[in-house]
Amino acid sequence: MKLANPLKNLYFLPLVSTSFAAAVLLLAGRAVAENSVLRSIFSCQAQGLSGVVPTVTVWYQQGTNLSFIPAGEKIKKVWLNDPSQVTVDFDGPMCMQFGEQASTGDCQNSSANVIQLRRIKKLAIPGLPNASNTLLTVITEGQGTKLYTFRILYGDSNPEYHTLAVYPDTNSKSASPCVRVSQ
Repeated sequence: MKLANPLKNLYFLPLVSTSFAAAVLLLAGRAVAENSVLRSIFSCQAQGLSGVVPTVTVWYQQGTNLSFIPAGEKIKKVWLNDPSQVTVDFDGPMCMQFGEQASTGDCQNSSANVIQLRRIKKLAIPGLPNASNTLLTVITEGQGTKLYTFRILYGDSNPEYHTLAVYPDTNSKSASPCVRVSQ
């Protein structure tokens, strides 16, 4: 029995090693994506200046944080259109304008930077229609006053991330991430 000459099969080695490396990178990238803990967005994108309302998903298993720390902004006011499936909490003092603690807190000196959203079992609130999502509106102050809107989606699967961080817009001379693309 004659064995094949290994020198004649040398061109297979780079092909096999490249295929193996690609498979490892593909699987590693998928594992990182499935376990990502942080999503990021530029301030102008979070304000909807690119023409798209950003989304934030909340799950039952864990809360989802909306952080304005990277942007250096303080949260001044928050509206949640449908509070029947999401609770809202903050990392610092906030002016309370509703509920049992109405008119408490220093509304001029609210100092929260993070909103923590948590999905809860749907509450029956008279007058609220059944909806598959809601709108969160946030007013911040930092380098001026900014208005942010986020579509809140409800996730039933395993959480995909736990924090959406809002970063300041870049000062780059290249195209801004918020330039509208004509359709």
